[in-house]
Amino acid sequence: MIDLIRIPIFPLAIFPLPGEMVPLHIFEPRYRQLLEDAEKRDIAFGIFFNHTSNTKKFGSLVKLESIIKRYPGGEADIIVKCVDIFTMESLQRTYKDKLYPGGDVTICTADLQKPVSKAMYKEFESYLKQLQINRTSEVISVFHIANELSLDNQDRLKFIESETEKQEAFLLSRIRYQSRLMLEAEKSKDLFHLN
Repeated sequence: MIDLIRIPIFPLAIFPLPGEMVPLHIFEPRYRQLLEDAEKRDIAFGIFFNHTSNTKKFGSLVKLESIIKRYPGGEADIIVKCVDIFTMESLQRTYKDKLYPGGDVTICTADLQKPVSKAMYKEFESYLKQLQINRTSEVISVFHIANELSLDNQDRLKFIESETEKQEAFLLSRIRYQSRLMLEAEKSKDLFHLN
């Protein structure tokens, strides 16, 4: 049986993937309280992807990475890092005795250390060369590739909703599509001459 846990929730129209760093501007009193708790108690919290297309109720488990700037009125610019994905069973208006919401979630346990297949790695390496990006020899997971591709929120949902064995195929189609776009853009440079 899969265990439900209750975590603080921050509903937003974004869907970070594991390994991704995201900047946030915190200004509402309830989320300033959440930031204070995340900073003092080193807790993770959920960013629930608040969009009508999110029918399976996915969200991102994030941890505070750094506070970039604090403002006199209590607002702050922060960076959070996505550490996992969850599905939300229920959302409560408040979390325990706090101002911010909470939710009962099931953590999906994303594996950022599971390498992609050799064929996928070669395709990704070729794509990075096209972009003139050199990668270190770290383990490359499907999440590393998904983050590098800058998928829109709908593609992120499709990727996460895919069965594990189909995630590589999904990303491969996106790599090939973006590679074709770059080749076409490169060809069009030769067609236009500036006077």
